[in-house]
Amino acid sequence: MPLNMRAGISYLPDWGLSRLAPGGPTGVSMSILDDARAGQNVLEKLMNAIPGFKGYRDKELRRDADKLLRESLAARLDEGKKSLNDVAQAATRGGSLDVINDVETARKRLDKVANRIRYADRGYAGLFAAVKVQEDKLEQAYQFDLALADGVDAARGRAAEAVAAPDKAAALRLLIDELDALDGRVTERENVLAGVR
Repeated sequence: MPLNMRAGISYLPDWGLSRLAPGGPTGVSMSILDDARAGQNVLEKLMNAIPGFKGYRDKELRRDADKLLRESLAARLDEGKKSLNDVAQAATRGGSLDVINDVETARKRLDKVANRIRYADRGYAGLFAAVKVQEDKLEQAYQFDLALADGVDAARGRAAEAVAAPDKAAALRLLIDELDALDGRVTERENVLAGVR
């Protein structure tokens, strides 16, 4: 699968990120959904002919795409643990045991944010739910998820910088600040979804 290099998110498959174009209610094409629709079997295509079912199916596809994106972001953030392990090993070998507390604080924050991204509310209501999801809010939440990629990259970059930093404690504090900012963005996402239901 080709990688999306144009948007600077090289770790995500090209889920239409490089093909963002005007269209749809929010001005962004949903080629992820188009790709998913293209892979439907004959029975799924027939079910889409049932009035009302196509919209339900689109929400299902959007939910699945959202889950895949968030899982990818969380896994990418989890990769920062490797850098934290390297910092901990270097601190232990160098006798800088006071840095170990900072490493553990950073590791806990990283785990917290990764899990908040991974298990975030999908903003989805089922076919028979009393409260229906507003499509524009669902699209807004999806776009917000895409924007989280920048925060994930920034946090991973800070973790990698900490490995080579001469002042590991200061570098770890910068990482913790970056993780706190990312955590704040996840909270903003939850606030967006609060308007969905």
